[in-house]
Amino acid sequence: MTALNLLLGAALLVQGPASGSAASPAADTLRLSAAVQDALDANPMLRAARLRADAAQERVPQAGALPDPDLSLGLMNRMTSDLGSTMDPMTMNQVQFMQMLPWPGKLGFARDRAGRLAEAERLEADDAELMLIARVKSVYYEIAYMDRALVIMGSSRGLLRDFVQVSQAMYAVGTGVQQDVLQAQVGVARMTEDITVMAQERVAMAARLNALLGREATVPVGALELAWPDSVLPSVDSLVSVALARRPKLRAARERAAAATFAYRQARRELFPDFTLGLAYGQRPQFDNMASLMVGIRVPLWARSRQLPMRKEMQAMAAMADAEARDTYNETLARLVELRAEASRSLNLSRLYAAEIVPQARASVDAALAAYRVGRVNYMTLVENQMLANRYETESVRLLAAYQAAVAEIEALVGGDLGGGQ
Repeated sequence: MTALNLLLGAALLVQGPASGSAASPAADTLRLSAAVQDALDANPMLRAARLRADAAQERVPQAGALPDPDLSLGLMNRMTSDLGSTMDPMTMNQVQFMQMLPWPGKLGFARDRAGRLAEAERLEADDAELMLIARVKSVYYEIAYMDRALVIMGSSRGLLRDFVQVSQAMYAVGTGVQQDVLQAQVGVARMTEDITVMAQERVAMAARLNALLGREATVPVGALELAWPDSVLPSVDSLVSVALARRPKLRAARERAAAATFAYRQARRELFPDFTLGLAYGQRPQFDNMASLMVGIRVPLWARSRQLPMRKEMQAMAAMADAEARDTYNETLARLVELRAEASRSLNLSRLYAAEIVPQARASVDAALAAYRVGRVNYMTLVENQMLANRYETESVRLLAAYQAAVAEIEALVGGDLGGGQ
């Protein structure tokens, strides 16, 4: 029985370093700060959002500018019988300049509307940056969880392989049954299957992270960080207060509502006529030159089918913008409450698993090993205890990753870092 006792002792020693090895990343760790910076520098969708904001800013001076004037040249009043003759007093060479002048206030409201929309686009680009950071962190923490889960499952598989040797040794000396050996081999195969599935999921998630960082999908992603938080999340009321003051998307919604108000005010002035101012100079070869001054107005003759519907359209657009701003406000508050609760639940459960449940599960495996050695429990009890310990340990890490991902989204919703090493 000496060989059997040595195998059992080795199996007991395997359990110890599982969590320690899961907590120590490889030397080529991709730091979270570096991943975020890469995304900010290279993500194409963020660049598109910034360029969209730049384009909107260039529309502001256009909206407040006068329409281009018309300049025309003409050979006036030529006799059809002799086009080259200049003897008629009405014959002249004319230069004419025409400028349309909108009713006062129209250009001002158009410029204000464009300015508000440009500011809204800039703020939405800021919000897109925050959401990109949150997405990068979420995927990053998911991969970090997978790294640690793979280490934990690898340690569990090593322990199950030791169980196979134990069952084989016991069967060889006549104290075990062949069924235990077969069940042990099945347990190792099942764990290998789980490891294979998790490894492939990591490959897919690494490709997703590379896409967010603006890199090729096949670029290797090294081990990732997953640290315990060193500060406490603010209360829901504090988070809501900060979000209302700082979240770019909320401010962008208010800017769009203000832009819609300016558009409505501009539409109300469409009933007022625009002016046209014209100057003309006529050069008569055989007579004195002539000058003309012209003033015209645009008559809103079709107001019932054009200007009045336009006013109603802008009124509806303003009401829609107000409703969208209210919806953004409601969604932000609801999501903050949801995430705050989710983060608290994940962190508390992760701490509970790590401090109490996982140590108790490991102790249960130790007790099952000792009982199995003397024939007091069957082999499946031993395996089930080990699989349960594996599940609890991986769940503890998953909950920690879920907490960090929830905090990342909270930071995006409140418009910036919460601080404290989150």
